[in-house]
Amino acid sequence: MEALRFQVVGEAFKKKPLDVITPSERPYEYFGRKVFNREKMYKYLPKDVYEQMINVIDNGARLDRHMADHVAAGMMQWAKEQGVTHYTHWFQPLTEGTAEKHDSFIEHDGKGGMIEEFSGKLLVQQEPDASSFPSGGIRSTFEARGYSAWDPTSPVFIIDDTLCIPTVFVSYSGEALDYKAPLLKALKAVNVAATDVCHYFDPKVKKVTSNLGWEQEYFLVDEGLYAARPDLLLTGRTLMGHDSAKNQQMDDHYFGAIPERVAAFMRELEIVALELGVPCKTRHNEVAPNQFELAPIFEETNLAVDHNMLLMSVMKRVARKHGFRVLLHEKPFAGINGSGKHNNWSLSTDTGVLLHAPGKTPEQNLRFATFIVETLMGVYRHNGLLKASIMSATNAHRLGANEAPPAIISSFLGKQLSELLDHIEMADRENLLVMDGKQGMKMDIPEIPELLIDNTDRNRTSPFAFTGNRFEFRAVGSEANCASAMIALNSAVAEALVNFKKRVDALIPEMEQKLKGTGHSPVYHAVIDVLRQDIKTCKPIRFDGNGYSDEWVEEATRRGLDVEKSCPKIFERYLDPESIQMFESLGVMNKKELEARNEVKWETYTKKIQIEARVLGDLSMNHIIPVATRYQSAILQNVCNMAKVFPADTANKLSARNKKIIEEIAERTSIIERMVDELVEARKKANKIADEHEKAIAYHDTVEPKLDDIRYQIDKLELVVDDGLWPLPKYRELLFIR
Repeated sequence: MEALRFQVVGEAFKKKPLDVITPSERPYEYFGRKVFNREKMYKYLPKDVYEQMINVIDNGARLDRHMADHVAAGMMQWAKEQGVTHYTHWFQPLTEGTAEKHDSFIEHDGKGGMIEEFSGKLLVQQEPDASSFPSGGIRSTFEARGYSAWDPTSPVFIIDDTLCIPTVFVSYSGEALDYKAPLLKALKAVNVAATDVCHYFDPKVKKVTSNLGWEQEYFLVDEGLYAARPDLLLTGRTLMGHDSAKNQQMDDHYFGAIPERVAAFMRELEIVALELGVPCKTRHNEVAPNQFELAPIFEETNLAVDHNMLLMSVMKRVARKHGFRVLLHEKPFAGINGSGKHNNWSLSTDTGVLLHAPGKTPEQNLRFATFIVETLMGVYRHNGLLKASIMSATNAHRLGANEAPPAIISSFLGKQLSELLDHIEMADRENLLVMDGKQGMKMDIPEIPELLIDNTDRNRTSPFAFTGNRFEFRAVGSEANCASAMIALNSAVAEALVNFKKRVDALIPEMEQKLKGTGHSPVYHAVIDVLRQDIKTCKPIRFDGNGYSDEWVEEATRRGLDVEKSCPKIFERYLDPESIQMFESLGVMNKKELEARNEVKWETYTKKIQIEARVLGDLSMNHIIPVATRYQSAILQNVCNMAKVFPADTANKLSARNKKIIEEIAERTSIIERMVDELVEARKKANKIADEHEKAIAYHDTVEPKLDDIRYQIDKLELVVDDGLWPLPKYRELLFIR
């Protein structure tokens, strides 16, 4: 009856009328409707204030408090017209989520009444309790003061009746307690470093922008079934559950027709997202049943990160209106694909895309090769750090499985680009930079037009693959804040570019003497010589083969790449001397901030495994074992009844299967009970460790492995216990939307 009840709950949602927004306008007409964007600024701000704001956003000019008062007045006027009554500083603490405290506009008018006010001071700064958010020891309980400060480069937006102001979050003593502050610093560093290098090729370049296009994968499950799974509710994943007879093996879900209920959810989600300025572009079924993807148009990285964090919050709200729950855990179901969030990263200038090839001139192609190689240099020098930037207790379940790249950072370039770099390394300086663009492929079907073939293929096993005009950082997890990976990547590339320019500048005087009177460019030759050195240096990071093979692990070890698999130990890369040196030299984070963040990472890892262990222990002892023994008692009674009715030989034959089940249940429940006791003891022992680093390692080594061992026994019981008695919805019910 329990399983039937779960099915009925799902059917109830299927028949529920859907409240779907169907505006008559086209998407471009309502895009950004709830965003205080440039169009709104132009309308609601004085002309001189508008021009100053554009200078702040585009050129990093300083925002003074007098101007902030004018901006706040314009914002409030617009917000009141939209029915807004409250405002909040919206920030991204080290919890992997977002935070907000709502205040109303009302103030005393001094006459016994109330008025609505919103000053520049309230817009620019607030004071959340810094000790109540993860700080890694930077702020103690008795040192609560922290500040949120407006980021004017990310537009203010409206959710319901609240004006949301994107902000950074820092401690009283100035250390970053969030993701946005170091991200902005990393983006500034890569802008400065890349602009300097661009001047070798084009002195007119004024600015280099880091761009990000994320691809958000997620699962949907019926809300009623979700509520009947305490493990999903409390941990985000199923801690037990045998494979469904049919899952993704037929490859029929990927890019298939979107189920009607899901399509309705997607339509409303896109409308809400577009109104908030999130440029939704792509939606489709993913590989696993009930798995889907949403991807936007590329944006500037800081804005793209904000939009992704906003979307993850919005999609949960919209899903509940349609009787769904969104699962963003990287591996909510065993045995099928997990969810990632591919981060497509590129650099562009005010004159074009840096990673786009071929160019129209040798100089453009040399610039392209330079930025490709220096990106590889950054990834090579800090491959362990990049892995740490995407690692978590949840993403560890996904990495290395068939749908995700392995936990070894390498870069796929494709045949043509690899040949170009080899050619630059080995050939003469003249005619080095000839590159073919997209080539035509003619098919033997007259009705089909010629296809344009990209100059690189795709390698789904590569964590960091070049895909035409960008690198795709495929190892990022679905519930992660993209900022973590973007801080590490942009910082690593910035450091590589700074180092590259330093060596080129040192070589130019020598080249000027060497090439005097030849008419050759000393800068061109200096760039080529340094580029050749770097192509040789970063070769170990280039790998176009199968990242899933055992041979690659051995080869990566020989190449000196980081092959560590333990999550807590991978986090140690943040505190490597070269990591600290990089972040400090670029002004992104100091050693104290890095140590604090690692404390948070280790503590978060421990807590996630701790919660999973407690949930699994509770489900095992209070759900699984009682139900299994109840079924065991029922069939034991059946065996006894058989013995009363039939002769001994006949009864033994007829009861043979039931006796086997009785024995199996007894054996497996005994093992589960023993393992749960061992799990509790392992947890108690680990909890006594004071050092967060050592405690996280203990949880990884001694607690986490027991979860899989217990799960194995429970999943076997699921196959023999009466389906009507089994207390949890099974995979076949969870994975197929009805």
